[in-house]
Amino acid sequence: MLWYQDFDRVREEQLPQVEVRCEEPMAPHTTFRIGGPARRMVLPATAEEAVLLLRLSEERGWPVLLLGGGSNLLVADEGVDCLVIATASLQQIAVNEASGIVTAGAGVRLARLAVAAADAGLGGIVFAHGIPGTVGGAVFMNAGAYGGEMAQVVESVTAWLPGKGLCTLHREELDFGYRRSRFSGGEGVILSAVFRLEKGCTSEALRRDMEELIQRRRASQPLELPSAGSTFKRPEGYYAGTLIDQCGLKGLSVGGAAVSEKHAGFVVNRGGATCADVTALIAEIQRRVLEETGVGLETEVRIVN
Repeated sequence: MLWYQDFDRVREEQLPQVEVRCEEPMAPHTTFRIGGPARRMVLPATAEEAVLLLRLSEERGWPVLLLGGGSNLLVADEGVDCLVIATASLQQIAVNEASGIVTAGAGVRLARLAVAAADAGLGGIVFAHGIPGTVGGAVFMNAGAYGGEMAQVVESVTAWLPGKGLCTLHREELDFGYRRSRFSGGEGVILSAVFRLEKGCTSEALRRDMEELIQRRRASQPLELPSAGSTFKRPEGYYAGTLIDQCGLKGLSVGGAAVSEKHAGFVVNRGGATCADVTALIAEIQRRVLEETGVGLETEVRIVN
């Protein structure tokens, strides 16, 4: 029996209420707007449903891909033969102004998290307002911008760990590094996170700071075109976008994919780009930059096939 036939049978018996989509195109679920169909996509409405799905997947050997906001994801044109578990419905958020603690589900958008904190006069997470992702994805890759990153504000994480089940991991157990965490190798699924923020800030000042950062993003980044954000990690001692620009690669294109004219660190979808277009363009950028500068560029975007 194929894994998805087993899934369909078990789901009908144990999770008849969970929304399931068959051969669901991935492109609408990613900010790149690229990707073929997922064999099965399931949208758990609660963390309890997500945990049950993860437990069953581990017990029965179903291949799993976790999907948050899809903001750092490039999916193969032929799609993915796995169970995609979308965390978009894990939207719970609780703010304790007195303690400076905010708890948020994996599907909470970072902009919503930052606004909720600002409304309570809690600072330290303004940097996240313009990052187009969710709490789960942000913790997964230790997302950051403008001098801030998740490692500075995450207190603990509730996650499903293979062989262990539901666990609470504290900051020192999360192995945060530059654009990585203990989850980056694919071990474990983030369900929610607890943030310890700065008390005593004023909402007005925090909102001004957020608006300033948004304006800086709009002026310097190609937000008008689909992309996965920064395509490459920052090489030690350099900036990827600067290296790419210095090599004269702005505007370089393969099919519908191109190096942004506004910010060379972004590969954008100018319309109709395929995963093959993007990966070919990435490979050419890496080749040219290494050849001309001696610096190797490592992708920040996750490529799933």
